Amino acid sequence: MSKETTTTQQKKGKNLYDYQKEALHKIFKSFENAPNNYHLLYQLPTGGGKTVIFSEITRQYLKHYQKKVLIMTHRIELCKQTAKMLSEFGVENKIVDSKASLDDQGDFDCFVAMVETLNNRLNDDMLDISDVGLVIIDEAHYNSFTKLFKFFSNSFILGVTATPLSSNIKLPMKNNYDELIVGESIAALIENEYLAKARVFSYNVGLTSLEVGANGDYTVKSSEDLYTNSDMLSKLLQAYEERAKGTKTLIFNNGINTSLHVFDTFKRAGYPIAHLDNTNTKKERDLILKWFHETPNAIITSVSILTTGFDEPSVSSIILNRATKSLTLYYQMIGRGSRILPGKSDFNVIDLGNNFHRFGPWGADLDWQKMFRAPNFYLDNLLTDEEIESEFKYELPAEIKKEFANSEDLYFDVKKVYVQTIQAGQSSKKVLEKSIEHHAKLCVENSEDVFDALILAKKLGGDIDDRIYRYSKCICKSTHNFIDWLQDDYRKKLNTYLRSNFDEVYEQIHGHPPPEEE
Repeated sequence: MSKETTTTQQKKGKNLYDYQKEALHKIFKSFENAPNNYHLLYQLPTGGGKTVIFSEITRQYLKHYQKKVLIMTHRIELCKQTAKMLSEFGVENKIVDSKASLDDQGDFDCFVAMVETLNNRLNDDMLDISDVGLVIIDEAHYNSFTKLFKFFSNSFILGVTATPLSSNIKLPMKNNYDELIVGESIAALIENEYLAKARVFSYNVGLTSLEVGANGDYTVKSSEDLYTNSDMLSKLLQAYEERAKGTKTLIFNNGINTSLHVFDTFKRAGYPIAHLDNTNTKKERDLILKWFHETPNAIITSVSILTTGFDEPSVSSIILNRATKSLTLYYQMIGRGSRILPGKSDFNVIDLGNNFHRFGPWGADLDWQKMFRAPNFYLDNLLTDEEIESEFKYELPAEIKKEFANSEDLYFDVKKVYVQTIQAGQSSKKVLEKSIEHHAKLCVENSEDVFDALILAKKLGGDIDDRIYRYSKCICKSTHNFIDWLQDDYRKKLNTYLRSNFDEVYEQIHGHPPPEEE
């Protein structure tokens, strides 16, 4: 039987995949052996069919237990999708949203509710939950749900998530859940052709200007300052053209202003793109997603809104135009491209936030049990931005690189030269002298006269700043004033070196002196 046929039947509560049946068996075993107020967490990757599993759980629970089921979500889109899936499983359900009348609540055994609406209804004592035996929480890593646990002291709570790490590092999930059941891994789902494989292309980005907020992730303001500058927008467009051009693409940003800049940049370049954020009306959102679905090479640039509750299997490229310290968000963003289609076995991930270096490959063999029990141990051992960037090789922007086309070796390994210099008993200042000689050689190789060389030297600013930064790390002296002085002094010495030594360096390279001006 083909997977397409199985998927259609699966939605009627039949022919679940083997790993989904195994999950059902484990979860119901917990029902039987645990006390009424037991809190169980189930992990399964995005795209593995969590909604399918808990819809079948709901169907079977209502059939075998004489109690009701309540399902909580944190967004209206998820609420509606869950209600639709339950109906396809033959489970009649009522959506408890801000507009819902609860006069007929006695006619239903299953309710689907948004967390904030439910909180209001329960505080106002408008919903009878006395007979609710099972509470299912979708995207359980969001902490907004935990304030409702007090209402369900006699109910079995089942949380489901792709990543059992709390959205608030101060409120670990182990504080609210008694046990974690780990489902099928991403690697196994890829191997068995349930998910597509991610082809990751990571572009090195300097992130030391970013600030971390109270929630433990990078602030929107510092992200906007970095990702709206012209260099980053050029890098984004270049990365798209190199790796994703002509494919259906989602671009994730940390801030509406960044997304609007991305929209303008791609629009000017002639690419079909739409911007989407949480200020769009439902009608606007539906029109944009319809256009995206129907347009083969469409691009959507968005802010947060498509990380959950969005399913478009034809997405072929994901661009992370942001950095995050949240493993959950990293997995959610990439997971939007992992749905399979006939002829689609892989998808592109373009990383412009050093996320790959921070978290490792999407689908790596992570110990979810250990992370559930000791989340701080995992979070505390993530590499810092400085540690990540210390391993980077600086790359000249593409437009500037073209002007150094005659040079074979543009890279100068500051750390390696520093070690060699110190071992030779020389002063660390010798490192900067060697670096200046290397930069001068690059300028002379691509110039006809000293004036050309001085113009090229000005274009090496980014590379100079990177070398000075690495040098300051080697000598363990990195105050802002000292680095600013070094950068300024380096530029002056490079210009002086070029004026004094251009003819000599030119002759060393070409075997003859520079041509005399006519």
